[in-house]
Amino acid sequence: MSLARIFQRPHYRSEVTQFLDDLKQSRPELDLQQRQGRALLWDKQIDRELQAEFKAGRVKQAPYVYQTAPTQD
Repeated sequence: MSLARIFQRPHYRSEVTQFLDDLKQSRPELDLQQRQGRALLWDKQIDRELQAEFKAGRVKQAPYVYQTAPTQD
């Protein structure tokens, strides 16, 4: 008998899995709403030329940002 077969629990479903399955069954539109939300924030086309312009326009940051410049008294 193999070791994997000893620890196999074919009828076990965690509470989280049961909850998600029940939620998807009770609200079938949820999957579509999730895809629309992802498309809103993540699935974007990147304009490489515009990104290159942004990168070229950056100003180098000073090494000690929070240090004030010495004053001439």
